[in-house]
Amino acid sequence: METEILGVGSRVKHKEYGTGVVIQVKAASYIITFIDYGNREISRTYEGLEIIDLLEQPDDLVSYEMIEQSLIKILRNFSDIQEIVPIADKWRGGKLILKPSNSEMKDYEMPIATFFNKIIMLRDRIRVLEQKVNSSTINDDEKIAIQQYITRCYGSLTSFNILFKNKSDHFIGESSKG
Repeated sequence: METEILGVGSRVKHKEYGTGVVIQVKAASYIITFIDYGNREISRTYEGLEIIDLLEQPDDLVSYEMIEQSLIKILRNFSDIQEIVPIADKWRGGKLILKPSNSEMKDYEMPIATFFNKIIMLRDRIRVLEQKVNSSTINDDEKIAIQQYITRCYGSLTSFNILFKNKSDHFIGESSKG
């Protein structure tokens, strides 16, 4: 096959599958629908395709992967869906024990993973709040004031950074921002 890039809608003839139409263009292959064989993924370097009708691939075409990444970003920024964040290995299976000063009172125990998940939920909700503030129609001075409070909230939570496996997941307060 020639080095031309087939666009969606191009008609081709395959040695084994017969006549088909390109329905999706991927980085290294085409998804082609054949009358008798259904959808088949064919490498773009495959030599056995004869071009019947060439439709060029538009430059501004959005790939499935680009749509998927955009959707993931939107869901993370504007929903209450919790991101999967790993806890540091040394805390896995551990428990948090709160001992009251009054020895007659019972200790309170909670799995560290449960406590950690509550911290992650809090972080995610602060991020959603931050996004809603940034996209709101309130004036810039109010946005800045609210943003400063949000940054201070992150700063107050930096004590919990020891629980995170990855440093990229840490809370960052105003003194750490550069």
